[in-house]
Amino acid sequence: MPAENLSADPVRFAYWVPNVSGGLVTSTIEQRTDWGYDYNRELAVLAENNGFDYALSQVRYMASYGAEFQHESTSFSLALLLATQRLKVIAAVHPGLWHPGVLAKLGATADHLSNGRFAVNVVSGWFKGEFTALGEPWLEHDERYRRSEEFIRALRQIWTEDHTELAGDFYRLRDFSLKPKPLNTPERPHPEIFQGGNSSAARAMAGRVSDWYFSNGKDFDGVVEQLVDVRASAAQVGRRAPKFGLNGFLIARDTEAEARETLREIVAHADHEAVEGFGAAVKQAGQSTGDGKGMWQDSSFEDLVQYNDGFRTGLIGTPEQIAERIVAYKRLGVDLLLLGFLHYHEEVEYFGRRVLPLVRELEAQLPGTRTESGPVAPVHA
Repeated sequence: MPAENLSADPVRFAYWVPNVSGGLVTSTIEQRTDWGYDYNRELAVLAENNGFDYALSQVRYMASYGAEFQHESTSFSLALLLATQRLKVIAAVHPGLWHPGVLAKLGATADHLSNGRFAVNVVSGWFKGEFTALGEPWLEHDERYRRSEEFIRALRQIWTEDHTELAGDFYRLRDFSLKPKPLNTPERPHPEIFQGGNSSAARAMAGRVSDWYFSNGKDFDGVVEQLVDVRASAAQVGRRAPKFGLNGFLIARDTEAEARETLREIVAHADHEAVEGFGAAVKQAGQSTGDGKGMWQDSSFEDLVQYNDGFRTGLIGTPEQIAERIVAYKRLGVDLLLLGFLHYHEEVEYFGRRVLPLVRELEAQLPGTRTESGPVAPVHA
């Protein structure tokens, strides 16, 4: 990757908040992880003290596929924000189940209460049963992304302009005014807007309107393919390309053999009924795309055991191996790694103590990369 495409900022880290039961793998293997608030409050403090900048609160609105119990994302995110000092918390929200004006109001309040640390992840939706159970229409694939794009345009306008006017296909706003606005900080003019999705529609939408693009787990070639598409979409409308976040399930152990054995045990103890039910639900969402680039379209059974293809990113091995792979992703243009773990408390601490220092050492050798203290590392020939 040419040096001009390499971000000067250090790679950032986020973690999936385990606010749903069942952990981050659909397996009956022991997971010393809990979906309750007390566990997650302790985890948030531990994470921000071990190098994590963001946490993503996931959401399902009805019990399903190994996630029998779950806490709602926006309220849970606010609770975690109030329990921490630096951590930015991203709440997953679904257009069609949220109105942008209502979310904008909640987000402005959460942003003030947290001193500018609230963010949103706009999820276009894969779970058809969730919408139909609530009596809401289930749109075709590309229509869901059209609605999400309109949702983001409305949200950003409400957060940054005094009077919002929007006559859209999905949302209509007439002289809508929000006060107080969210905080406008040197880091960002409004709460950061993330989105996911692997399809062509998702990539095009990210280039046009989003601050961050989240990818499911991918190898190096998969990341490059998505980066090219997202950057091309942004260039077509004269926007700076969104930052790129990549999902990964991290298994760091003292030896590679230990890490590989942990992965083998996770898959060997997979909850087959839950994995197959989830696979059937998500693959119907991507099968409606015309070019076969939808999420989970080429996911194997093993991939779906970690339900965002996290094993594919390959963050499995010794601290040294994982650090080298993380920096290789950074060289391609990845700005943030969104991580899941088997045993959160222990493994987040292990990451901060054993993996992160190695990442920072390797980054310091890259041309033009700023260190955590601020100055730019010298360029090496």
